[in-house]
Amino acid sequence: MRSRLLPYPLLSLFLLLVWLLLVNDFSPGHWLLGAFLGWGIAWLVRPFWPATPALRSPRRLLGFVALVLGDIVVANFQVARRILGPRFALRPAFVEVPMDLDDQMLLTVLACVVSLTPGTVSADLSADHRTLLVHGLDVDDEAALIQSIKQRYEAPLKEIFACSTR
Repeated sequence: MRSRLLPYPLLSLFLLLVWLLLVNDFSPGHWLLGAFLGWGIAWLVRPFWPATPALRSPRRLLGFVALVLGDIVVANFQVARRILGPRFALRPAFVEVPMDLDDQMLLTVLACVVSLTPGTVSADLSADHRTLLVHGLDVDDEAALIQSIKQRYEAPLKEIFACSTR
């Protein structure tokens, strides 16, 4: 349960720490200013912050983060190999990925994960939130890309968070 006066305490603390690191001054005045900024920004954004689905499995979340980080590293090498190789071998394509997720926050996380992985970029989400348009740098099989996104990223997000699906 969130307090109306301190709606996001972890965000406020994070913003305080970022402020102190940015100004590189740990005097009491900067602690006070950073705390005020952390509280004020968190309080101002609370009406715009989407509801976060309940976390079912923190351990699985750590595994998901490790999976995404590993995919980012591997994809960087794959993209470098493709870019440095013959350019005629690239097959860029836009692919429509049907979404089973219904939660706006998790759709945003999924779109960010797809964009963070080199070689793919989330280009658009349909107005009804049922289709994510993904641009792939080298797509030889659209169905394989769709299946990969759904199995590697969407399915774990549904398991990690208590959310509604279509």
